[in-house]
Amino acid sequence: MIETTARLTQGVYLAGETVEVAITLRNPSPPPDAKSQWNDQEEVLAWASAQIHCHCWVNQSRVNVPSAQQPLSAEEQAVTNTRTSFAPCRVDPEGPYEGSGPSSSGSGGNMVSVTGRVVTSTKPTILFCDLRLLPGESKTFWYKEVLPVEGPPSFRGQAVKYAYKLTVGTQRVNSAIKLLRVPIRVLVLQEFTDSAIINGSEDLTPSNPFLSDKEKETPLDSALQVLQVVTSQRNQKFYNITNARGHVVRFCIFKQAYKLGEDIVGSLDFSESNVPCIQYAVTLQSVEEISPECRKNEHQRPSINSLSKFHEMCVGFQQSHFVLPVPLHVTPSFYTDLVTLKWRLHFEFVTSMTDSKTSGLKLSEPPGHDDLDGKIWQAPHNVDIETMVWDLPIKLYPNLPSYLSQGLQMQTQFHMRINNSNTS
Repeated sequence: MIETTARLTQGVYLAGETVEVAITLRNPSPPPDAKSQWNDQEEVLAWASAQIHCHCWVNQSRVNVPSAQQPLSAEEQAVTNTRTSFAPCRVDPEGPYEGSGPSSSGSGGNMVSVTGRVVTSTKPTILFCDLRLLPGESKTFWYKEVLPVEGPPSFRGQAVKYAYKLTVGTQRVNSAIKLLRVPIRVLVLQEFTDSAIINGSEDLTPSNPFLSDKEKETPLDSALQVLQVVTSQRNQKFYNITNARGHVVRFCIFKQAYKLGEDIVGSLDFSESNVPCIQYAVTLQSVEEISPECRKNEHQRPSINSLSKFHEMCVGFQQSHFVLPVPLHVTPSFYTDLVTLKWRLHFEFVTSMTDSKTSGLKLSEPPGHDDLDGKIWQAPHNVDIETMVWDLPIKLYPNLPSYLSQGLQMQTQFHMRINNSNTS
């Protein structure tokens, strides 16, 4: 038996970043009572190879895949020997979702695998050939690969899913190939990477022969710097929210670009309102919209997924504020040829259909410290209300991979056993 272990340096990566994986193969020592039966048996592995690929699955009841992206036919997928050919992109026994239960995004089990639909992949890398291990001996090989910049991010949507896997394949002599699939999470910086590549292609700084050469920044470093500037800048904006009867609230938000893990902070001013607001709710929502040319139905609506939510009763309030945390596990805003993911703040205001005096919602001034005859305000038993909604688009961007990996505590070590009976 040979034990194969793949250990990632971190669980989250940015497109354009180098993935480093330590792949260890070990021939375990025999138990003390069976040493005479083993006779220092040497294990031999013919070869091992590794590759990173991104699979795409779609819900065929909602997505019409273009003909140029249709899965390969059975003849095109056929290989000479499926037991001895390294084809990690061809078959994924786990399917579109790990397990057969409903997904966390609410899509259920209606996802259909597009067999052979590989969005992007790296070239296979040979780790070794003809490896011989004595009992108790182990060897570690490092696999390093740069993630493609043009690929989509890891995304688990209701109509489309993109999943990255690092596949390590190895084969014993006269045995079938065994595959160890390692899931990795990949985030992209679409808006910044392209501009960084363009700006970084030409160096306009003056050259000085008396200065030491500085190490040039990579496009990924430049993109991260631009991302930090965009998400740290405060651009305070005010919105006057009204309905048919008048002014409801004045809303203030300090910025509209956030990184994963940040808090969305907003304030509401009811001091100049002439329409009583009884309560309000703010929800962070993702909008998954299929491209028009890929929709099954012309009038198909986008998929909405609600995450963080804040709710407060605001009767008699002059000021209020809310704090919405951005979860670490969500996918930032992105777009591909199949789907576009957007983010928004969804507001719900419950307002009175009558003014404050008529409805009894107006609170009188509080009594002074010396006023012992002050009356206590009593809320009305019935109030005629209506609900109004308002959506404010925002943008979510990735955070540093090291920060996300530490916060999510993702699994970074995976194992596989290759037995003599050709089972793993």
